[in-house]
Amino acid sequence: MPKYLEKEVLVLGCGNILFGDDGFGFHVVNRLNEIKNSTKKDALPLSSDQLGIIDAGTGASHFILSLIDENTVIRKIIIVDIVDYGLAPGEMIRLYPKDLPKIPKYQIDAHDMPLAGMLVDLNRDFGIDVVVIGCQYKNMPAPDICMDLSDEVSLSVEKAADMVLEELNCLKD
Repeated sequence: MPKYLEKEVLVLGCGNILFGDDGFGFHVVNRLNEIKNSTKKDALPLSSDQLGIIDAGTGASHFILSLIDENTVIRKIIIVDIVDYGLAPGEMIRLYPKDLPKIPKYQIDAHDMPLAGMLVDLNRDFGIDVVVIGCQYKNMPAPDICMDLSDEVSLSVEKAADMVLEELNCLKD
């Protein structure tokens, strides 16, 4: 079993750094790891034994969430990703399973598994608390490559890290 499945809480930064704002999750995970590795004692409210901070890229569904079963010790999953909810670019939103789009599980193509549906299932079937920390994107140039976040989304990286820390602080024993 992968070590990250032994954690009580997973923070998954999702997206592709090659496509502009789609790299948002990567940048937030890097910021959280900077906080974790800072010299400040107890920089994060949970220990490394309890918390996994992972750059999941575009593989959260395939390589992480699909491995979770009824024997899981995971209590909470925090997804950090861009969203398209018609908000102002860089605006943050916190979403729960009830807020996620209803996507038919079998309406997928050969390289995609709907993340929203998997999160709803994990919450319903295994009682895992799920929250999505989403940032409205401005620039996602795929198939063109751009490794820079838009200014608006870049300014939201710290806010997203703070929102993740708020979620983690709610779990302190």
